[in-house]
Amino acid sequence: MANKRTPRDLETREKTETRYVYKPPSSLPDPTPDPDYVFHWVATAIAGQPNDTNVSQKFRDHWVPCKAVDHPELQIQANKDGNVEIGGLLLCKKPREMAEARDTYYDQKARNQMDSVDNSFLRNSDARMPLFSDRKSTTTKGGGFGNGIK
Repeated sequence: MANKRTPRDLETREKTETRYVYKPPSSLPDPTPDPDYVFHWVATAIAGQPNDTNVSQKFRDHWVPCKAVDHPELQIQANKDGNVEIGGLLLCKKPREMAEARDTYYDQKARNQMDSVDNSFLRNSDARMPLFSDRKSTTTKGGGFGNGIK
């Protein structure tokens, strides 16, 4: 009683058949990307308490609130000022050039701090027992233990 079945590796799915992959919805909608601007959600309230200090700091850092009429794709109602706000988060935008300049500034600041820490740490190094050693690895083939030659 031999079954005449096609081997599984020869079976293929129809090219028109696609599988649905579930992705949970995002809590915050993404605005349509704009090549001239960077978007950021700013906390206006935390645990129901207004966070005016954070908002004013972001405004001083050149973040500007987005108007709901400018983003109909988000399909939300505007707050009392006409801005996009969801659950204590205000959608803001900043010119891309300014955002990249800010990122460059903080990257350089972090790099300088790491250099300072490394220099301070290496100052305590002793040649008899170095704190850092160059780690180099090499790979060789044959001629050693376990190669099957007696």
